[in-house]
Order: sequence, then C-alpha cells, then structure tokens
Amino acid sequence: MYVLYEDSGNFKAEKIFSQSDSTMQVESESGKRSKIKSATVLFSFEQPDPATLLAQARALADTLEIDFLWECAPQEEFEAAAFAEDYFGHPPSAVEKAAAIFALNAAPAYFHRRGKGRYRPAPPDILQAALAAIQKKQQQAAQQQEWVDQMVAGQLPEAIAQVAGTLLTRPDKNSQQWKAFEAAVVQLGTTPEKLLLKLGAWPHPLALHRHRFLALNFPKGVAHPQQAVQAVGEELPVAEVEAYSVDDTTTTEVDDALSVTSLPYGKTRIGIHIAAPGLLVTRGSGFDDLARARMSTVYMPGEKIPMLPDELIQAFSLDAGQLKPVLSLYVDTDLSSGEILGTETRVERLNVRENLRHNILDAAVTAEALDDPAAELPYGHWLRPLWQFAKHLGAQRDLVRGKTENNNRVEYSFYLDGPADDPDSPVRLVPRQRNAPLDKLVAEYMILANNLWGGLMAQHGVPGIYRSQQAGRVRMSTQALPHEAIGVPQYAWSTSPLRRYVDLINQWQILAAIEHGVSARLVAPFKPKDADLFAIIGAFDSQYAAWNEFQTAMERYWCLRWLQQHQVSTIEASVLRDDLVRLSGVPLVARVAGMPELERGQMVRLQILGYDELAIELECRYLDTIAT
Repeated sequence: MYVLYEDSGNFKAEKIFSQSDSTMQVESESGKRSKIKSATVLFSFEQPDPATLLAQARALADTLEIDFLWECAPQEEFEAAAFAEDYFGHPPSAVEKAAAIFALNAAPAYFHRRGKGRYRPAPPDILQAALAAIQKKQQQAAQQQEWVDQMVAGQLPEAIAQVAGTLLTRPDKNSQQWKAFEAAVVQLGTTPEKLLLKLGAWPHPLALHRHRFLALNFPKGVAHPQQAVQAVGEELPVAEVEAYSVDDTTTTEVDDALSVTSLPYGKTRIGIHIAAPGLLVTRGSGFDDLARARMSTVYMPGEKIPMLPDELIQAFSLDAGQLKPVLSLYVDTDLSSGEILGTETRVERLNVRENLRHNILDAAVTAEALDDPAAELPYGHWLRPLWQFAKHLGAQRDLVRGKTENNNRVEYSFYLDGPADDPDSPVRLVPRQRNAPLDKLVAEYMILANNLWGGLMAQHGVPGIYRSQQAGRVRMSTQALPHEAIGVPQYAWSTSPLRRYVDLINQWQILAAIEHGVSARLVAPFKPKDADLFAIIGAFDSQYAAWNEFQTAMERYWCLRWLQQHQVSTIEASVLRDDLVRLSGVPLVARVAGMPELERGQMVRLQILGYDELAIELECRYLDTIAT
C-alpha cells in the first residue's frame, strides 16, 4: 500500500512500512524510511507505484484547463478527491485524483486552499484582479528580461540610463530597473561599476568616482545656500604689527599669519594670528549648521569643497591689505635662549602686509640662508627671528619626545592644468620636502598655538576638543591629555577655523575663556560634560576619515594619469615590506606580485604593465634589484 502526502508544501508518494493511530512510517524508493503524521496523508492507493503515479499525475495535470476546472467547480468549499469524480465522470483512479489535486494546488489565483486537499474557487471579481496582477507581473518579467538581454549585448536601455546615477549609491532594490541590472551583473560575472562603464553610463572612471562620492555625501549639491554676512569686529583695536601669511599658491582660505615685533632689552614678541569666524558663526546659527554638516573642507587634486560659504570665507580670510578680525596669540621670548617669557591672547583686527606663497619663496628660503645673517634672504627681517625661535621650539619638543622628529619624506602637490572632471587634464606633481624650512617654521607656530590655547581652555575649566597620543594611540577627546608624538602636554586644533569644524568650536571656547576668565565655564558655548561635544567628536572622526579617503583615492587616480601622460614604462621604487613598494618620483604605493624577498628601503626597477583606473591600481612587474 502506498500514500500520497504533503511535506513542507511538496507532494510525495511512498510505500507504507508501518502505521499507528496518528503516525506512520513510510519508505522511499531508495529505501530511506521516515516518520510522517497521518494528518498529512491525502489518500492511499495500491497502484501504480509511487514514482509512476507522480509522473503520470503531473503529466495529466498539465493537460487540465484551469479555466474549465474553475467553471465546473462548486461555488462552496469542496474536497479535491470528490471533485475529481465529478470532473472525470467516473470513480477516479489514483493518478486522476492526484492530477486534480496538483492542478488545483498549482492555481492559487483560481482556487483558494482551505485545508488538506480542500479548496474553494475564487469569486469572479477577486479572480479577475488576481489574473490582472499575474499578467502585469509577467509583463514586468518580460520587460526586465528584455533589459537584461540588451545589457548583456552591450546596449544601455533608456530606463536603466535614467536611474544610473542611483544604482551605485541609493538603488531602489524593489524596482524593475535594479532587478534587471543586478541580473545582468550576475549573468556577465562582472561588477556594477564595470558594467555601467562598459554600457557608457559614465564616460570614464573619473566621472564614476566623482559621482559616487558626491551623490553619497552631497546629494543636494556642493553649493551653500546664500546667507547674508554681517560685519563684525569693527570696534576691535588694530594690531600694530607687520604680519605675513605663508600658504600654497592655490590657498584661498588664509586663516593664519605671523608677525615679529622687537621689544626693549633685546626681547622679541612673536604674534600668531588666526582668522576669527567664531565672532560671527555662533553655536546653532545657520552658518554653524552648514559647517557642522561638512565638518571640514574637502580637498582633492584641482579643486576643493569648502566647509564654509564663500562669502563667509571672504569676510574672514586674512587677505593682504584688508583689516580682518583675528584671534592673536603673542609670545614674548629671548631668541638667544628660546625661553618663553610671557604669553597673551587678544581679539583684534589685523592688516596682513602680504600673502606669501611657497612656490615663490621655497627656493630662496633655505636653512643656510636663514642661519647666515649676511646671506641674501627675502623678508629676512621677518623670517630669521621666526626661524630662530622655531628651532628652539622644535628642540624643546624633541627633548620631551626623546628623539629627533623625522620629517624627511618628500611630499607632492597636485596641480591640474585643466578641469578637475576631465581625465585628459595635464597633471603636475610638484615635490616638496616635508621639513622644508618654511614648512617647519609655520608648523612650529601652529603647534605652539594649539598647545598654549589648549592649556588656556583647561586652565579656565572650559571644555575643548583635544587630540592626544598615549601609548601609540591617537584619539580625540574633551580632556587635555599629552600628545607624545608631537611632544606637548596638550594639543587642541585651533588654527584652521575656516577649514575645520573642530577648530571653529575650540575658537568659541577660547573666546569665552579670554572674555570671561574663571567664569567662562559657565557661559561658554559648550559647558563641561556637554553630550553634544562628544557627538561632534564622533561625527568629525567619521566625516574627516571619509574626506581623507576620497582625497587619497583621487591622488592615486591622478598619479596613474601622470604616469600615462608621461608614457612611463619602467620606474624605480623602494621596498616598504613584502611585495609593497613606494614608487620614485610619484606619490604612489603599489603591490608587485612575484617580487623576491628584499629588505626595507631596497631599490628595485619595475615594468609598468597596465592601469586600472576603476580600482585605482597599478599593474607592474619586478625587473631587477638596483645595487645600493
């Protein structure tokens, strides 16, 4: 004896091996035995054998017209086996009963299941709605398949082109377009990015990289909404100093300048002057919302996305010949000893004498010229005192650090002689020594200001945002902790308020400290243990990392373009570790498969085999080792 039963929505026919009141053991054709509930059994039969029954019943079910079945069926709930007798006009065989069950079960739009082997025909209106839905689904499936076939053939369907901008960033995974696109990706065994490029949705990898970044981070565009900028600080005193700024030639946000003033008895006053947008941008204001949304200016070769609106930058950037409000740190010192005799922080207005540029000064401003009073040196009266004190500051930090700072690596500036969104724009890589005198000089004074102003906030009990390093771990917090790598007792970013939100926040806190003194902690924009300050730290870390990741990716991309534009076929590189090397003459790190085991720093010669501008990777082959 055999039984037809249901198991997890499937129909099975097997031989009865044993049975009890509520269960039975059945045996499959392969001899496997299993225990089933008697309630799952649809009917028992003696012939044909289970395999034949299933095969013949499915074949017969396929010949039954479902529309005719629906017309013949009773309007109330019925049992499939009983209906089979009415339909076939005679007591049904096991095959016919099974065929009827299979046909009814396979047409849920026509027959609603009401239990084991029991069904009810769908009412006419519900049936028509169900059939319309099925037809629509079939049409959608046919449309999707047509799009898939077109993409596999290398054609971009118009419907896919219309949503191409969202397929890599915010796809609607319930849409027909996404389902067709995903199916084409799977069928071709490729990636979404490669398929979109192949289909011409993007003209080149650069367009894809830029679109994905901007769509994810600036879905409404990079332009700031227009806001009126009110004049502030007109009542502030004017600093009677000779100040200059030093920046890269492309810098438009000039937020720091330095001055030197001779004092009686051979003493010198060094002024560190920082743009003061914090006088206008207050916590919770419209400008604050804009700055907080971006957290930092985004830099990439050939362009940048500023944190603050252009009109606000123009109002506070320390452009030469214009009186601008500044937060000034004055440090009195004896240049011969480097001892700090006193410090003072003021809010005032400053007229920068000239905005100096690295590309004009770097060649002339050498350590030798700075150290030799008789040597020809542009702006020597200003640079030499700054250099002398900066060397003292560096030496003092080295004592704290226990070693000399190693900043000998060459860095590169990227300049595009054409649009930043055109891969054919000529790219120039300009090398600069990281510890070049002008860089070292400016860096020392920014470190000094971030150190002393961090101490000022801590002294007045005003919370700030600090960067610390202890036991090799760098982190941001609201506590004034040491930064071991820099060699200072505390370090609070405060010198780039036009470009970094953390610096702007710290400027608010510093302004409160110098205005209110010991009561500043009660009136500062951020009070001690302000939960929002911790939220800002977390958001800044995440956003700043994303900006740096994109900048690094774009610099790698333009390195690949530089190599291609200069038709470089072989290049030297230094080993970093294992198969990782740093190329010479271009700031690019690459992996070289099959490279022999070599010591760090060993120079090798590589052959460039190809470029992957989508993955931003260089394919190269090891040629030989260069004798040292």
